[in-house]
Amino acid sequence: MTANWNSVVDDSRNDIVFEGRNQDYGAYQIRRKYNWTVTLILGCMVGALALGMTTKYLLGLKSDDVEKETILDMTTIDLTPPPVDKNEPPPPPPPPPPPVMETVKFVPPVIKDDAVETDPPPPQEKLAETNVSTVTQEGDGDAVVVPTEGNGNGVVEEKAPEIFTVVEEMPEFPGGAMEMMKYIQKNIQYPQMAKEAGLSGKCFLKFVVNGNGNITDVTVLKGVPGCGECDREAIRVVKSMPNWKPGKQNGRAVSVFFNLPINFQLR
Repeated sequence: MTANWNSVVDDSRNDIVFEGRNQDYGAYQIRRKYNWTVTLILGCMVGALALGMTTKYLLGLKSDDVEKETILDMTTIDLTPPPVDKNEPPPPPPPPPPPVMETVKFVPPVIKDDAVETDPPPPQEKLAETNVSTVTQEGDGDAVVVPTEGNGNGVVEEKAPEIFTVVEEMPEFPGGAMEMMKYIQKNIQYPQMAKEAGLSGKCFLKFVVNGNGNITDVTVLKGVPGCGECDREAIRVVKSMPNWKPGKQNGRAVSVFFNLPINFQLR
C-alpha cells in the first residue's frame, strides 16, 4: 500500500484521493493518462530521429549518383587566329615622325692652357639664320618654331583680369545696402506703359564691380514678364550709380560679379 501511495500516477491512490470528487476532467485525468502521454512523446521523438537519419542517408545516395553521372567536357578549343582576308584593305601606315628643326651646336667655351680647337663655334651669320642648340643637326624644312610667350614678336600679351564670384571683402555701395535701396527708390522711374498695362515684377541684374569700383557689364538675368521697358530702366539706374567700394582678395582690389534684384511694384 505504501509503494502504491507514493506513486502519483497509481490508479488506486488516485481513486482514494479523488473519491467523491469530479473525475471527468482536471488533475484526475492528467494523472491517469500520464504514462500514455510520456510514451507517446518518446515514440514521436524516436520516429523523428529515425526519419531524419533515413532522409540523410537517402540524400547521400542521391548525391553519389549525381557525381557518378557527371562527365567532364574535354573538348579542345581552337585558339588559332582566323586567316587574313585578302580582300580586306591593309591597315594604315604609322604616322610620320615629327619634322626636325635645323639647329647649330653652341656650348660655352672652356678656357684651358693646352686646349686644342677641335669643334670651333659657328660664325655669327650662321647663328642668325638658324636656332641654337647643344647639337648640330639638319632640318627638313617643315618644323615651325612655336613661341612660348607673347605673340611671336617678343611682346607678351597681358592677360585679362580674373573676375571673382566670392571674395574675402565683397564690393559695397557707398554707405551700405540701405543707402543703395534709397538711391534706387529715388532714381527709378516707373515706365508709363507698364503703369497703364498694370505690369509689375522683379528684374534680376548681374554686373561687375571692377577694382576701381566702376560698374561694368550690366546684364539681365531674368526680366519683368512682358515689360522690356522695366528691364532697360533697371539697367539705367544701376549704370548711373556712383563708384562702389571695390571687393578685395588677399588685400588686393579685384573685379567681382554682383547680383541685384530691382522690384517694380504698383501702389
